[in-house]
Amino acid sequence: MSDPARVPSSPDSEPVLACSDLEIDYAGRTGRVRALDGATLTVRPGEVMALVGESGSGKSTLALAAGRLLDSSAKYSGGSLTVCGTPVLECEPRALRALRRNLLGFVFQNPISALDPTMRVGRQLELADVDHSDTPPVETLAEVGLQDDLDRVWRSYPHQLSGGMAQRVAIAMVLRRQPKLIVADEPTSALDASRRGQILDLLVSSCRSRGCALLLLTHDIQSVVGRCSHIAVMYGGRVVETGLVSETLDDPLHPYTRALVGALPGDEPPGVRLEAIPGGPPVLDGPCPGCAFAPRCVEALAKCTTTRPALRNGRRSVCCHLYPNSGDAASSLRSAGEGMAESQSRSHNPHPSASLPSAVSCTASTDGPAQGRGA
Repeated sequence: MSDPARVPSSPDSEPVLACSDLEIDYAGRTGRVRALDGATLTVRPGEVMALVGESGSGKSTLALAAGRLLDSSAKYSGGSLTVCGTPVLECEPRALRALRRNLLGFVFQNPISALDPTMRVGRQLELADVDHSDTPPVETLAEVGLQDDLDRVWRSYPHQLSGGMAQRVAIAMVLRRQPKLIVADEPTSALDASRRGQILDLLVSSCRSRGCALLLLTHDIQSVVGRCSHIAVMYGGRVVETGLVSETLDDPLHPYTRALVGALPGDEPPGVRLEAIPGGPPVLDGPCPGCAFAPRCVEALAKCTTTRPALRNGRRSVCCHLYPNSGDAASSLRSAGEGMAESQSRSHNPHPSASLPSAVSCTASTDGPAQGRGA
């Protein structure tokens, strides 16, 4: 796999999004549920970052926290979160409105519900023009592929548009504001399969042409190949692995990432059935004392259930006890982990000859009863 072209960004440049050990809980009827359990993620200017993981891993909570758009039941329990250097959690209301208006853009799952149903599309585009750009709003509609229906779309209400057209309008409104970061939360999940690739290509190419960073939340790992430059994998409210798309998918480090990649359809021999990861994602009511993936991991060490793994930073970042050393070379992490995994798999894996259990996708069904879902 090769990484797509991307806007170069210096490692020393100020991140457009930086969260460190972020902890967010939701108050529920039966007690609190921990959605983020020390999440750490950095998105730099011009990066196209994919954020993948099962439902309940904390992707949407992390994305919405960037604009402080979470439900009133959410409680920030610890950690830090900045957008272009601005501490989001400490913003006063006026500063928060300015941050949302000038620095952030959101593309949500359902484009129809994201648009104002009482206002024509043309008027909504005019109101989205914060800086009063010299480029007419109608030209932005043409840029997002609506050049053949400009007049009709301009005069239409959102309910008069198809899902694909409405999502293109939503993207056009975000682009008019020229944000530094666009957060796209499953932007194609409500669209037909024939339109999903087109919308993703449009979103990625528009961000690259403007030097805008993109955080793309998705369950479809294959859709990020050839589109995103970086990938982050979430599980149990933590980012367990980050790196370049080509390196991470060709040589995954974390056992959870390996399980997901090993389950991608396309390379399996005829007649071989893809299996699900046994068990289900955890529902936390507080800090996880060890690794949240340990109950489902065939490579788990004895300390994985009792000792919380630290994030090993470098060119590749991984949060796993199999990799005790940090450094810039992913190969050193891999060599350290392979030796430990081989020795431990004999004693901890009841079926040493069995292959790593895998999931059909990030939303694959589990072998046992569902344990519930986090946010």
